[in-house]
Amino acid sequence: MNNIEMCFFGIDELTDYEMEQFTEEALFAQDVLLNKRGPGAEFTGWVDLPVNYDKEEFARIKKAAEKIRSDSKALVVCGIGGSYLGAAAALDFLKGGMYNLKCADGSDLQIFFAGNNMNATYIKTILDLVKDKDFSLNVISKSGTTMETSISFRIFRKALEDKYGKEEAAERIYATTDKEKGALKTLADKEGYETFVVPDDIGGRYSVLTAVGLLPIAAAGCDIDQLMEGAAAMREELTSMAEEKEDDEELIVSDVVGYAALRQQLYSWDKFIEIFESYDPDLKMFSEWLKQLFGESEGKDGYGIFPASLTFTTDLHSMGQMIQDGERNIFETIIEIKPTKDVLGIPAFEEDFDGFKYLEGKNVDWLNLQAMAGTCQAHSDGDVPQILFRVPERSEFYLGQLFYFFEYACGISAYVEGVNPFNQPGVETYKKNIKEILAKYKK
Repeated sequence: MNNIEMCFFGIDELTDYEMEQFTEEALFAQDVLLNKRGPGAEFTGWVDLPVNYDKEEFARIKKAAEKIRSDSKALVVCGIGGSYLGAAAALDFLKGGMYNLKCADGSDLQIFFAGNNMNATYIKTILDLVKDKDFSLNVISKSGTTMETSISFRIFRKALEDKYGKEEAAERIYATTDKEKGALKTLADKEGYETFVVPDDIGGRYSVLTAVGLLPIAAAGCDIDQLMEGAAAMREELTSMAEEKEDDEELIVSDVVGYAALRQQLYSWDKFIEIFESYDPDLKMFSEWLKQLFGESEGKDGYGIFPASLTFTTDLHSMGQMIQDGERNIFETIIEIKPTKDVLGIPAFEEDFDGFKYLEGKNVDWLNLQAMAGTCQAHSDGDVPQILFRVPERSEFYLGQLFYFFEYACGISAYVEGVNPFNQPGVETYKKNIKEILAKYKK
C-alpha cells in the first residue's frame, strides 16, 4: 500500500542551514520521545500501543460492539475532549458527516455524542431522538468526575433505567474508565456495567486507539483491526527510520520529523497560527481532534502554535480574505484524500445561465481539486506557507496511519518547543475554579 505523502510550498526563503538546525533538534526530540527521557515520559504508552495493545480487551470491544449493533438502534457516547473527539473524527472520516441522517430509518446504528457540553437544548434533543428507539450508553471518563460527562451520564442513565428497568439498563451501559479506581469504576462494579480501560500511561488526547475510541468506532461497523494495522504500519515506518544512522551526506529524516521541524521553524518566524484544513466537510471533526492534540500539548509556559481549523471551499467565503491579506502570522496544514470512485457529474442545460456551461460533464471532485490548486497558489503568493498531506484513500487503514502520524509529530514538536507534551495544567485551573464556584451550593 502507498503511504501518506507530505510536501510543502510557499516556503522559498527557508535555507538549508535553518532547516538542518531544526531537523537536528527534531531528531534529538524523537530520541527523547522513543527512549522515554523527556518530561511526561510516563504517558507515552501510545508510542507502542499499535503493537502492544491488550488483545483480550480488544476482542471484548468487538464483542460488545456486536451486541450494541444487535440490540440497539442508537448509541449515546458520553465524553469530552479526548474522550470523544477521536471517535467523532473517525466516524465522520469513515461514514460521513451525515451518517446519523442516513441511518435514521433504522438501517444502521446511530451514534450521538453527549457529555461534551452542558447545554440543555443539545442534551434534550438527543434524548428526544433516542427515546423511542432501543439504545445503549457508553460513558467515558477516567476519574468519573468530569462535570460535563457526569451530568450527561446521569441524564441518559436515568432515561435507560426508566425505559428498561435497572437490571436491563445495566446490560446496555458500557463504562470506559480507570482499571482499578475512581468514581465511575466504583459505580460500574457496583451496578454490573461492562468496563473497558483508559490506560494509566496514555493521556486522553492520545487515546483514540484505546477502548476510548475503539468501542464507538467498532459499534458504527468500522473495521478496528484495519485501524490498528494502519497505525502499526506507520509506527514501524517511523521507528525503523529513527533507528537508522546518519550517512556521510545527509540526515536520514522521516516526514514526521520534517513536519515537526518545519512547524517549529515557522514558529521561529512568528508564524504562530496553524490552520488545519481540508476541502472535505467529512474531515471537520478530524481537524477538531488535531486542535485538541496540538493545542493541549503545546500551549504552555507562554509558548505554543495556536491551532485553528477551516473547511474549504466553504470557509473561503468567510476567512479567505483574512488568510490572503491579513496578518502574516499563519501557515496551513492541508489534508487531501484521493477522491472516491463515486463520480458526480455537473449536469448540462441548454442555456448558459451562470457562465459555467464549459464545466458540464466534469466531475465535481475534479472541480474541487482545481479550486484547491488555485487557492494554494493564491495563498502561496500571499506569503502563507503550506504543508500538504496526501492520503491515498478513505479507509480505516489510512485513518490509523493519520492518527499515529500526528500523535508522533505532536510529541516531537512539543519537545523541540521545550514543553511537556503530556500534561495540561491550564485545564486543571479552570476546573478548580468551576468547582469552587459550585461548592457554595453543597448542603
